[in-house]
Order: sequence, then structure tokens, then C-alpha cells
Amino acid sequence: MVKIGIITGSTRDSRVNIQVAEWVKSIADKRGDAEFELVDIKDYNLPRYNEAIPAIMTQDYQTPEAKVWSKKISELDGFVFVTPEYNKGITSGLKDAIDYLYVEWNHKAAGIVSYGSSLGVTAANNLRLILTVPKVATVGTQPALSLFTDFEEMSIFKPAPFHEDTVQKMLDEVVAWSTGLKTIRD
Repeated sequence: MVKIGIITGSTRDSRVNIQVAEWVKSIADKRGDAEFELVDIKDYNLPRYNEAIPAIMTQDYQTPEAKVWSKKISELDGFVFVTPEYNKGITSGLKDAIDYLYVEWNHKAAGIVSYGSSLGVTAANNLRLILTVPKVATVGTQPALSLFTDFEEMSIFKPAPFHEDTVQKMLDEVVAWSTGLKTIRD
């Protein structure tokens, strides 16, 4: 059975990101075809990215937090990134978390759940591009949530019921692709 990490995309104290990630996990936990785990990047307390380039290729990290982060991502077969859209892009915390590693991401699959004033679509497209470099295959189905209709006062997550079907379809793809890609990593 594959292990899928649901990765938060924000480290701000006032974030709503954790609410969305927990909702995705509650849907995922109803499935029996994979093991799902919430991976909150804030818990890893990664400092601003400052590793030497050879470190990401050799996994010889200088930063103690990067070593723990590396171990966690290495254990996972696939991902669901939950990303807000800040200024038409992903957060600097998520970008740093991705940049800290390279080999650990290779040949794994990912889904993206985005949200923002314009559904987070630009951030999701930005994230797709970023994930191509560490060889993460992103699936096509993408739940996109509105700060205006899926949140009360832009702070309390209340998703429209139809989003659950889209999340299930995305998870179908992430599990299938993660299972397939695991064979080339073994």
C-alpha cells in the first residue's frame, strides 16, 4: 500500500491552510487503497533555504531540520499539496520546503488542492512547474476552492459539497500514479 503525504502549503500563524488539509485528509481516510498522513511544513521549522547545492544531490544536509524533512519525504510515495495563492504564487515557506530536497521527491506523484480569491489556479500552475524539476508527476484533476464561497469571512472553511467528488477523483489519480511510480523506484 502506498503512503501519501497531505502537505500544507503555509506556515503563517493566521493560516486557514490547515483547515483545508484536514478536510482533504478526512476524505482520504474513508478510502482503503492507501495510507494518508498530514504533513504540516510548519512542524519542521525549516529556516530560509540556504543549503549548499551538492547537499541536495547527496542528501548530506547541514541543517538539522533538513535532515528530519528529508526522512519524512523519503518515507512517502506520493503527495497532495494544499496551497493557498499569495500574490499569484505559492508561499515562500512551501517553495523553501520543496527546494530543500531533490532526490527525495524524484519519481513520485502529486495532486494539488488550491484556494484563493481566484481559486488559487495561478499558484497551482506555478506549483506544477516547480515540481517538474525534482521529477514529481502532477495529476490532472485539481480541486480549486474560493475564498469567497468556500470560506466564511475568508477564515472559516465551509466547502461546497460538490468539492468532495473532485477530491476523490484527484485521490484516485494520485494513488494510481504513486503505485505505478513506486515500481520504478524499487
